[in-house]
Amino acid sequence: MPVIDITKDLSAHSLTITAHFNAPVQRVWQLYEDARQLEQVWGPPTYPATFVDHDLRAGARTTYFMTSPEGEKFAGYWDITGVEPTSRFTFNDGFAHEDLTPNDALPVSENVYSFSAADGGTRAVFTSIYPTAEALQTVLDMGMEEGARSAIDQIDGFLVSRPQ
Repeated sequence: MPVIDITKDLSAHSLTITAHFNAPVQRVWQLYEDARQLEQVWGPPTYPATFVDHDLRAGARTTYFMTSPEGEKFAGYWDITGVEPTSRFTFNDGFAHEDLTPNDALPVSENVYSFSAADGGTRAVFTSIYPTAEALQTVLDMGMEEGARSAIDQIDGFLVSRPQ
């Protein structure tokens, strides 16, 4: 399983997930750059993702939705704030309405996704910081930890099946 640690820090309003992938950094980065690849692993396996807009560059907005087994759609967006190709990208992650406009009633987190070579593969650290401990608790109560773990844990299998 790629996820090797999950740290929740309510006092810092943060959730940090550390993972190790059995693929080179460049290959893992390609997954995050390409919407068609990313939608294969973004979200829990039973909630497939569809990326409507995706451009991994500062100033861009990515929009997507996940579809439940019952056909319900849950939308989100990323406002990309920084990109250092192959090593890290930063973004604000929010929930969206069905029309993909931001849903201001739910928390927005500041995120840093970083990638480095380690142990013959890639070490990834995914950090999300929420404005308050209550905001973090809201997403934890929504199943964010379990959903993120199941999404990240499917990445190695995808990379093996599509080595490029």
